[in-house]
Amino acid sequence: MDSADDVAMPFLLMSAFRGLVDAVHADLDAAGYPGVRATHGFAMQAIGDGCTSVDLGARLGVSKQAATKTAQALETMGLVSRVQSPRDRRERVLVPTSRGREMLRLSAGSFRRQLRDWRARVGDAQVDATLVTLAHAPAGRRGPTDLSDWG
Repeated sequence: MDSADDVAMPFLLMSAFRGLVDAVHADLDAAGYPGVRATHGFAMQAIGDGCTSVDLGARLGVSKQAATKTAQALETMGLVSRVQSPRDRRERVLVPTSRGREMLRLSAGSFRRQLRDWRARVGDAQVDATLVTLAHAPAGRRGPTDLSDWG
């Protein structure tokens, strides 16, 4: 590849990412999850089996206020609930609801279908090489769910 192709890399990555995410959101919308955005999916991944709003903010790289706002949106959508912490009676922990876990399961299936389409278009070897390359690319200073400056 020449240097012009190398310079295109960030734009190709961004376009591929957006294409994947948009397709997944279309699938989620059709499955009864309207309004789910990328930030909601990343927040659900960051919540995992449960965390506080403070933990969520740290995992997403956002303020406690922004994390609380995201948690409230997830709660309104029925994707998380707040439960009393087993460690501290004053603390509330965000946990995925059964609807939230189902949304994550559906989105994972949708991502897998999208990658199967990629494999059908360019072949297993090309997709595998891309995945290996991305897995070995420097991660930078942010965690995988840190969208602190992404609109």
